[in-house]
Amino acid sequence: MDIRSTQKLLSLLVMFLSIGFGFSQTNELTQADKDFDRYAYIDAREVYLKVVEDGYGSAEIYKKLGDTYYWNSEYDNASKWYLHLVEIFPEQTTAEYYLRAAQSLKTQGDYIRSDQMMEQYILLTGDNLIAKNYTNNKEYLSEIAFQSKKYELVKTSINSATSDFGSAYYNGNIVFASADQTVGEQTNLWTNQPYLDLFVAKRDSLGQLSEKEPLSDKINTKYHESSAVFTRDGEVIYFTRNNYVQGNRKPGRDKQRTVRLKLYKSTKDSIGNWTDAIELPFNSQEYSTAHPALSVDEKRLYFSSDMPGSYGMSDLWYVNIAEDGTYGVPINLGADVNTETRESFPFISQNGNLYFSTDGRPGLGGYDIFSAPISDLGDIGAIVNVGSPANSSQDDFNLIIEEDINLGYVSSNRDGQQGSSDDDIYRIQFYNCQIDITGTVVDSESQTPIAGATVKLLDENNQQISQQIASDKGTFSFPGRDCETQYTVRAMKNEYDTNEELFITPSQTDTVNVIIPLTYDKPCPPDDLGCQLKLPIIYFDFDKSFIREDAQKIIAQVLAAMKLYPDWKIIIGSHTDARGNDIYNEKLSGRRADATKNWLIQNGIDPSRLSSKGYGEYDLVNDCADGVECSEEQHQENRRSTFIRLKK
Repeated sequence: MDIRSTQKLLSLLVMFLSIGFGFSQTNELTQADKDFDRYAYIDAREVYLKVVEDGYGSAEIYKKLGDTYYWNSEYDNASKWYLHLVEIFPEQTTAEYYLRAAQSLKTQGDYIRSDQMMEQYILLTGDNLIAKNYTNNKEYLSEIAFQSKKYELVKTSINSATSDFGSAYYNGNIVFASADQTVGEQTNLWTNQPYLDLFVAKRDSLGQLSEKEPLSDKINTKYHESSAVFTRDGEVIYFTRNNYVQGNRKPGRDKQRTVRLKLYKSTKDSIGNWTDAIELPFNSQEYSTAHPALSVDEKRLYFSSDMPGSYGMSDLWYVNIAEDGTYGVPINLGADVNTETRESFPFISQNGNLYFSTDGRPGLGGYDIFSAPISDLGDIGAIVNVGSPANSSQDDFNLIIEEDINLGYVSSNRDGQQGSSDDDIYRIQFYNCQIDITGTVVDSESQTPIAGATVKLLDENNQQISQQIASDKGTFSFPGRDCETQYTVRAMKNEYDTNEELFITPSQTDTVNVIIPLTYDKPCPPDDLGCQLKLPIIYFDFDKSFIREDAQKIIAQVLAAMKLYPDWKIIIGSHTDARGNDIYNEKLSGRRADATKNWLIQNGIDPSRLSSKGYGEYDLVNDCADGVECSEEQHQENRRSTFIRLKK
């Protein structure tokens, strides 16, 4: 009897498996408000957007726009501009931008285009660890929460020839549902097996199970009981039962004559015996409630139901438990968790992680187990598939786990054909492989430590896991991370360019040391617009003053800024290299400054807001003075324009 048959027997929330995966998943993204250039009086991003709007898009602009979003973890917008970059300027797209595009697209669930970007990244970088990890694990949809952990999965000795499933922790032992040796005298006509009861099995220090026996005749009836949860003190049980109360001849039915499921509660009396179960007040004869789970503080009861307000065949819900033992109004966990199909078998670990089963998300087949962290306020974090072998091509459900000892139990029908095999309980043991990530933030030129840098640890989906401030010696540490997992360490500090290091952790317990070099970015003078916008040098051909096409796209950023800030006035400075006589160069630079000013006027800037000046060869940026032998590239560095804002 597999889980679907069991659910039919129990009149569970739905009667069939959906084979489609029409769903949406919302990623919770971290927002940031820092300007790209860190100056409050000018929004560089706004300028770049205006440049694109005016038709002056370039590879450099798309890189900058993408980066303003990427570094702030606004990956939806980052992916938009990175895609413009790779589609319009593929020859100017370097490997790191293909990687950033892939990471950004992946956070949006656009796995197809993310894979395409990764393929381009691999073509440019070759056989590095990131490439190997991607190439060897292209089915990454099944590599999630426990993908990096090695573990064994073996059947427990308590399994019978009938269905056994639905484990729960109870006073150091395990309670589970089984159709073996049940107290009910009747046989279910659907399966020709006895009805389900709750059993308790002893558990030794290695998690091995033995010596099962019925839990209590106050709990078990002649109909179905399953899926329990206990308070930590073992004094209270919540469990699932057919719509049936002890003493009645038959169970209750809804309008369609279907026997629904209900949640029940029992407490121990003064001598430790279970009392008669009472049903919870939010049950109904017209819908099912089942599979209870308690929050860590035991103030919230989670469960599965198809009650009105559900998104699909069954959803995850919760009720708050007041101090006087009364229950609040059932609240749906929402579309971020629930789908149009089935969500069921919730479990909350002592570390505050939600585990549940669904067939409404991409998986390996049938029911798959997923996990997500729950915040102190009850918010659900990113949902991930726990991967193989906890999940299989069959139905896998009801994972319970003690994360501090890496040991748990999972129910599955994987040994037989889908839809026909019995469920069994498997012991799952995770091997304790942990990585300590340490490192230092240093100055890229001097290699001296940088104190006070903000250091972030991001997962393979570029979602932030942790953050800390580097010590006085520039050091940081993220202990207890997963083996064989992709991480990114990102460092940032004012007056330095942000940098990051992406790597794969080793397969055995070890320490990974990461050095993050940051390049000093000298603060811009408040009047230097070119510096604030990080404008490339505007180059002129030798002995020429006309505005080249590549220069137009750079000056367009100044144009956009002046349109956005209509009270600005600027002076355009133009410079030459040292070749030629001083007087000629001064006149040439003046013509270049005038040409730049005229271009801005022709594109709509009032002439009263502009002035120009030629500096000739009197302000060189390198040592290429008269008589010094320099390359053409070095001379070209001096043929440039600057943009200085005038004070009011």
